[in-house]
Amino acid sequence: MPRNQMRLRRQFAVLLVTLLSSCFCLADGKEIIPRSMNEKVEMLSIGSGVFGHELETTLYVPPGAGPFPLVVINHGKAFGNPRFDPRATYPVISREFLKRGYLVAIPMRSGFSKSGGSNVVSGCNAESNGRMQANDISAALKDLLERSDVDKDHVLVVGQSYGGIASIALGAMNPPSVRGIINFAGGIKQTEITCNWETALIDAFAAYGKESRLPTLWFYGHNDSYWGPDLPKKLHAAYLAAGGKAELVSFGVFSDGDAHSMMSSPRGVSIWLPETERFLREIGMPTKEVFDIEKTPRPPKTSFAELSDVPAVPYLDNNRRENYRKFLSKPYPRAFAIARTGNVGWAYEGDDPLGRALSNCESHAKTTCTLYAVDDDVVWDSSANK
Repeated sequence: MPRNQMRLRRQFAVLLVTLLSSCFCLADGKEIIPRSMNEKVEMLSIGSGVFGHELETTLYVPPGAGPFPLVVINHGKAFGNPRFDPRATYPVISREFLKRGYLVAIPMRSGFSKSGGSNVVSGCNAESNGRMQANDISAALKDLLERSDVDKDHVLVVGQSYGGIASIALGAMNPPSVRGIINFAGGIKQTEITCNWETALIDAFAAYGKESRLPTLWFYGHNDSYWGPDLPKKLHAAYLAAGGKAELVSFGVFSDGDAHSMMSSPRGVSIWLPETERFLREIGMPTKEVFDIEKTPRPPKTSFAELSDVPAVPYLDNNRRENYRKFLSKPYPRAFAIARTGNVGWAYEGDDPLGRALSNCESHAKTTCTLYAVDDDVVWDSSANK
């Protein structure tokens, strides 16, 4: 081969390696975000002096310098002391916004998880309660808008359950950067005290509607264990009658369990995403997918055990073996992951169930997990996991 031709081939090879190392892209040109979704945890400072503290905040950051449209997702509340609530991550909805180029921020409000301050309750005064939660969101939003990679003119606020009423309460402040609010099953159910909590909740939504000028989109299902099929309609009617702007999507019975958690379920995406994209277009927010998220490779089938051989699954106690039995009844695609600690994680349907199963497992195990089964195959390699 002539020397100049060999030199050209070497130069081409160097150029190809450089291009591949600088950008991992799909055939359609979309850059691929790692399975971690570029997750970061930062502490946002709110308040000042003796009244100041920090809010533990999950961020999913798109590649590049930005500025990116911002979506702030606000969490609900588990039963018990909010200090013991885990850090909210909402991977299902977050990945859909991240693929569309949004910077996703999920701040834990005061008194929740590792955030400072205290979660202040206000008896049966649902309106006051929502406004106090909204103050935290407003403070977090102010901090986020100081970032150089945030587009200050394109901001969306989303809330689920307790975070839903907090987001609607934030709308009553009419923050100038926010273009719209999406409410998933928002409200607060105050059954630990003697009061008419439903009336208090209706009155709260009416008060917010009287002050808010922002467009809002609401999702409530009939089999919501908190609100049932009728209360959301009353909340919506009160909000509209007071002058608020709200569109209610009453999606009926959610087939994947409690409608209260629809936002977090992969099966919920087909319900909320089309309506959300339409809403985003109406308020001038982007909807086009500009990134993809790395899929977890599928391990090959092994001969370790039959799929239905529950006792063969390593590390598990009886309760976790019962989880595996439940997994075997789930639809495809599906994956089940295990850890040496005995923790498990599983996922089905939706985008990258293998990755979600591993993430679910590792969030509990705090160590590396390995896939045991995918669809109808056992993929556990005992020789590689000694």
